[in-house]
Amino acid sequence: MSPLPRRRARKSRVAARAATAMALALGLAACSGAGPATQERTGIILGRAMDVTTLDISRSLCDTCQIYNAAVYESLLRATPEGSLEPLLAESWTANADNTQFTFTLRADAVFSDGSPVEAKDVEWSWERLKNLAGSPSYFMAGVSDVQAPDARTVVVTSELPNSAFFNIASAGYTGVINSDVAAQNGATADANAASTDQAEQWFLGNSAGSGQYVLDSYAEGTQLVLKRNDNYWGEAPNFTDVTIKEVTDSSAQLQQLQQGDIDVAMQLSFDALGQIENDPNLSTEVVPSFNFVYLALSPGKPGGEALQDPRVREAIRKSIDYTSAIDATVAGNGEKQATGIPNGFEGTEGLPLPEYDPEGAKALLAEAGYGGGLALQAVFPTFTIYGVNFATMMQSIQQSLQGVGIQLDLQPLEYQAWADRLAEGIPVTAVYFAPDHPDAIQYVQYFGLIEGSVWAERAGMPVNPQEQQLAVSALAQTGEQRTATYSQLAELMYNDAIILPVVNPKYLLASSADVTGNNLDITRNLDLTRIRFATG
Repeated sequence: MSPLPRRRARKSRVAARAATAMALALGLAACSGAGPATQERTGIILGRAMDVTTLDISRSLCDTCQIYNAAVYESLLRATPEGSLEPLLAESWTANADNTQFTFTLRADAVFSDGSPVEAKDVEWSWERLKNLAGSPSYFMAGVSDVQAPDARTVVVTSELPNSAFFNIASAGYTGVINSDVAAQNGATADANAASTDQAEQWFLGNSAGSGQYVLDSYAEGTQLVLKRNDNYWGEAPNFTDVTIKEVTDSSAQLQQLQQGDIDVAMQLSFDALGQIENDPNLSTEVVPSFNFVYLALSPGKPGGEALQDPRVREAIRKSIDYTSAIDATVAGNGEKQATGIPNGFEGTEGLPLPEYDPEGAKALLAEAGYGGGLALQAVFPTFTIYGVNFATMMQSIQQSLQGVGIQLDLQPLEYQAWADRLAEGIPVTAVYFAPDHPDAIQYVQYFGLIEGSVWAERAGMPVNPQEQQLAVSALAQTGEQRTATYSQLAELMYNDAIILPVVNPKYLLASSADVTGNNLDITRNLDLTRIRFATG
């Protein structure tokens, strides 16, 4: 895979902002109590629209979850910014010749936040629970038939079929290790019936049980998520006493709060704000490429999606979108087109055809499918801005494009939680986003492909494609050029499925106060808190 970009040098530190100091004097410092009013502050405040629906690591799947899980829980391995693997809770790892058995040796000094040792039994329990809860992130354990802890420091994982991606998967934040004793005492279960017997989700909204640098201090839905330093952390001391993720739902509000000093980092700014930040000596910014993408998702097998069962209609929708206009409208041109659900730069994407705006071709396909007189579809999407992309703006651009070929798109925006609830029921057309969870392309096949256990195969109400299923199995038994070729075949099939239609692969706008260093976009953590800090001296 292509590496994530490294941070370049940032603007020099500036003197403390008078406006911010005044805000503190007036009692207006931001919500963590360690607000950004002085250069001596020790707590950091991140402003973003939080896409949190749960804080249970084994049930969560969201961008804010990536930050939270990595800060509070720890995985066995860690992906570097370049996409290679390094030790975290595991000090060594090996696989057998056919990649069906994986052995990890845990480090001896790692402890949970209550001071108890991180042991193999905790890994076994955590991964069994992740699989058996059958939640959104359970696909990470696809194919795992057994997890054993023969002793306190050894974990042995057995896969039904070869899985050459498993070590990459073990770096995903959702595979983080839970203190099994504490979680079990509070209603968590990991057995085969966990999906019906586990009662711990509510407990996780107010408590954490990990070995990370931070522990959960408090969570108020729609307001803020506060972490505090884990005083028992076994490794390098965290950079902050506390981390507040503050709910700031739109770009303009994030920019205003960043300028006022109410937040230290603005995570979802529109590119319209770039000029203002660049001209403000109290702020720092950088535009970097990303593997993130925003996509239109079609559900032919769900109520209201009957017309989408014809692949010609799905292809017509792809051809109907004016991608250049959508990219200009959402990220001021700071983005790329993307072929399918595997993002640009990941293994298997080289040479894929990029979608092209072809309204005449779309009209012809619609006529062939019997919809020459027009077609009406309902599009339900979250009122959300992510990666600088305002979903309302994007969907209005798409609506205008589709109208030009006779497709009437009825736009129905919902608040994020209401949309998430509706998504579980099935939506004919929606808009969603995705950021990588680990460095291997298999995650996109497992999440978007028409294979067994795929999240979007189920959401779209689509049957398994036997060819995709077999190629996914083959890819995980291969390495090198052979595997790359198989991933390319899978990417082509996913393109032809036309279920996931990427609209924009945006560049990412990093923005912070000027005395913040190491701001980053991390491949598994979204924002890696170990790399960001306040400047000193």
